[in-house]
Amino acid sequence: MAEHRTMQRGALLDAARSLLSEGGTEALSFPALAERTGLARSSVYEYFRSRAAVVEELCAVDFPVWAAEIEAAMERAPTPEAKIEAYVRSQLGLVGDRRHRAVVAISASELDVGAREKIRAAHGGLIAMIVEALAALGQERPRMAAMLLQGVVDAAVRRIELGSGEDPAEVTETAVAMALRGVQG
Repeated sequence: MAEHRTMQRGALLDAARSLLSEGGTEALSFPALAERTGLARSSVYEYFRSRAAVVEELCAVDFPVWAAEIEAAMERAPTPEAKIEAYVRSQLGLVGDRRHRAVVAISASELDVGAREKIRAAHGGLIAMIVEALAALGQERPRMAAMLLQGVVDAAVRRIELGSGEDPAEVTETAVAMALRGVQG
């Protein structure tokens, strides 16, 4: 019985990832989850009390995996510059990944405070990794620089997600150049 519940919960999370990936937070609804999984709508409520609860669980499951991939890329990089480049490239490389799309869609404001806190804490771990590399490069305010660098990454993610006719590789190269050289070009 417990195994069956775990499978259904997994199916619901997978359906939620797809819905978020296809249509953002608006697409994530209990009727849509029920339809995708073949469960009754009332059954969906047995697993999750709200959309925010679905999103919170997705974060708990997907964000650590996603962050571990970025961390692994940074650990393989031999120099602080290479670590910064790996940080930017690995995040942008995950843009097409449904887990990443879900995490991006999740930053929507409809989340309750608890869910937002969990996301912020998880993001904090990612930021901490880059602060160290920036400090090693002699950045006087590595924490602030890390936050601004993440802003560049977030903007690049949005450019790629919009599919505004720009080549994702070009967006990535520009973001990497900005990360490593600022606005000097």
